[in-house]
Amino acid sequence: MPTSVERGTELPPSQENFEDLFDNAPCGYVVTSTDWVITAANATFATMTGYPANDLIGRSLVGLLTPGSQLFHETRHVPVLRLQGRADEIALSIQCADGTTVPTLVNSALVPSDGEPDEIRMVLFDSTGRRDYERDLLAARRAAESSEARVRVLQRASSAFTLADTEERLSAALTDTIRDAFTATHASVLFLDAEANLQLVSGTNPLEELIASGAATPATEALRLGRTVTISTPEEADVFVPGLGDALRGARLEAAMATPLLDKGQTTGVVVSHFGRQRRFDEGSIELFETLARQASHVLARIRLQEQLAELALHDQLTGLANRKLLEERLDQTVAAVIRKQRAVAILFLDLDGFKVVNDQCGHAVGDSVLQQISARLRDVIRAGDTIGRYGGDEFVIICDDTEAASATVIADRIRTVVREPLDGVPDSCPISASIGIALLGPTTNPAISSDNVLQLADAAMYESKNGGKDRVTTVSV
Repeated sequence: MPTSVERGTELPPSQENFEDLFDNAPCGYVVTSTDWVITAANATFATMTGYPANDLIGRSLVGLLTPGSQLFHETRHVPVLRLQGRADEIALSIQCADGTTVPTLVNSALVPSDGEPDEIRMVLFDSTGRRDYERDLLAARRAAESSEARVRVLQRASSAFTLADTEERLSAALTDTIRDAFTATHASVLFLDAEANLQLVSGTNPLEELIASGAATPATEALRLGRTVTISTPEEADVFVPGLGDALRGARLEAAMATPLLDKGQTTGVVVSHFGRQRRFDEGSIELFETLARQASHVLARIRLQEQLAELALHDQLTGLANRKLLEERLDQTVAAVIRKQRAVAILFLDLDGFKVVNDQCGHAVGDSVLQQISARLRDVIRAGDTIGRYGGDEFVIICDDTEAASATVIADRIRTVVREPLDGVPDSCPISASIGIALLGPTTNPAISSDNVLQLADAAMYESKNGGKDRVTTVSV
């Protein structure tokens, strides 16, 4: 079928109308031979491709297709057309004259001709709008699926975090969640210790030795900057911190993401994920990572508050020593261990001589100061594994594990010595000393004895020291 540019003679009005309809149709019309050489094309197709209509005649239609469409044309379009005589809605992309591509939907039909070679007639619709719509639809679907997946991650994390009742269990739940949600090669949680050094609490961190040495890592940089740090490649790491890329390569890592853990604006630690392959972090991934860290930080603050409250409930607020409740719990455990393991234990019960005089003459503030000073001295002279507590008033109890009579006496004498030393705010006319009673437990201890019995015996020994002239030690075997 000739195009209007090929017309050289006057045509009847009806044929002119037909030619005009062919040329200016809202879609491309193309006629080819059975070997896909273009024999006719309308002006719409010429406009669509950017080629002059005359230049299209004699061209191979296949040559106008993009490489991917050429393959699809050969493997899908041609077989269907040959088998069925027509093919509908075949998606082919045309390479335009300016180098751009235009997506099309093609309907084609193989038309036999009496006495003439067969031809292929094709209608091509510009599907740019449809393609963009489908892409937008796919993007929206993926965004919805990603959002739904993030919600599921947050829900599971919330449940796991809520069940955690210790820092260790919370950290383990956080590392498991991070590793699963981001398919990370390594995930770890590090907390700041009392010296502001990062300590690994849960998970695996292949750069742990570098952290300990003070070298820059994703974890330390997130801590230093106070924000999330993302590294997609080792090369990007070198731009971020010179030498960091080599550290990643040395650990067979390619990417990392780290964010600080915060409690009321104060940094308490950092959570880190490392990846063995390069990775791009979109806004959704970063937001999810930060949200998980924020959730864990809230739970961590609750756990630490509960631990502080528990600490307060078991410790004397004035001296910081174990209170009576904690002493009794430890003593129960100690007595049970003595009976079970047949080992030696010494219970020291001491009372301050002269404390009442100081309290009455110098005031309660000085009395409180005396108790605090004495408590500090007692901490210094007892062994690391011993338990010391304020039993009440100016009475103190010390539980000395694995201690024979001779060692218990040495400890008691050290206590008497430090208690006699001058005290801030106390005049020399008001001396302080310690009367001590020691209850010794060992293999011969009656299995029926209770911790209350032990305390009563130690208390009685202490009063014997006090009645015997004070600043003395009395020992009793239980």
